[in-house]
Amino acid sequence: MSIEPVPFEVETLVLDLDPERRALLYPVLDTVRDAMPDGYRLGVYNGILGWVVPLETYPNTYNKQPLAYVSLAAQKNYNSLYLMGLYSFPEKDAAFRAAWTSTGRTLNMGKSCVRFKTLADLDLDLIAREVASVSVDDFIANYERVRSRD
Repeated sequence: MSIEPVPFEVETLVLDLDPERRALLYPVLDTVRDAMPDGYRLGVYNGILGWVVPLETYPNTYNKQPLAYVSLAAQKNYNSLYLMGLYSFPEKDAAFRAAWTSTGRTLNMGKSCVRFKTLADLDLDLIAREVASVSVDDFIANYERVRSRD
């Protein structure tokens, strides 16, 4: 895994947050960035931070937008970490939820969105393992498999 510098637009979005929110999001941003497999690109997409499969790598998406793999957003009352690898791999989702339960933390999660208010709400090691577990090629292959069923 290579670690790329944080793009200017990402840095600007994070710096526009209040200091407490920045202090909360930077460790999550760093954890995800450090664990990210090669080939995903960090940027700002639809106003939130995200790692995507670039269109140069896979242009054949249903909406002509890059495939989102992980996104991080500061919402009004909480923060959201979107783990699309879980959403699109049901067996990974079940394993993630079971592993989270074993930490003793309460999981506040929708289909792909882990909601958190503090760093104590997160298991950053588990998140890092999950992020690192899906290569770009595997993510694309699964996207094509799921899309062919539609």
